Amino acid sequence: MKTVSDETADDGADAKTADKKKADRQPRRLDLRLSTVISGFLIVGLLAAAITFGVLWQSARSDIADRDAKAADDRHATQVATDYALGASVIDYHDTKAWLDKLKTDTTPQLAAKFDATAPQLEQILLPLQWTSKATPIDANVMSESGGIYKVDVFLNVTSTSAQTPQGGQTTVTYTLTIDRNAGWKITDVGGLGGALPVK
Repeated sequence: MKTVSDETADDGADAKTADKKKADRQPRRLDLRLSTVISGFLIVGLLAAAITFGVLWQSARSDIADRDAKAADDRHATQVATDYALGASVIDYHDTKAWLDKLKTDTTPQLAAKFDATAPQLEQILLPLQWTSKATPIDANVMSESGGIYKVDVFLNVTSTSAQTPQGGQTTVTYTLTIDRNAGWKITDVGGLGGALPVK
């Protein structure tokens, strides 16, 4: 048998349980200061800006590195072409072997073999005419590049003398060279060589 005090205790427990259920059903409120919200937005904004800046900086750095590498390769290609063109244009009929060796300098074995095959004909042109020539570079430009294959035009001022023109003469010669970066910057083709040679 419950006493009055027991019933009162039971009623109190029921009231607490009801209050707890009621509290569980009510939405909880989270009070934030305006300054806290603003600080949060500022931190997120700064973080986003830092990430964006980092991505853009890395991209710009990569672009600059690519541009510098291309410029360096272009300079190297024009230097190889200019050096070759100068060597090919400096001729002395007293030493045609040295000139023929220059024709094969920095060329692929296939191109060097072509010069070896034409050497006798070239000598037959130079020796009777007592041909000599010197050259100075005017300009060199990369005309195209694809997969490491460069087409380079070289312009030279060539001064020549011969038995027919001992007083000498000048002409502008254009060489077009094909250079393969993938083959150690070897020259695979030479065009315009005839411009530096006498007409037979």
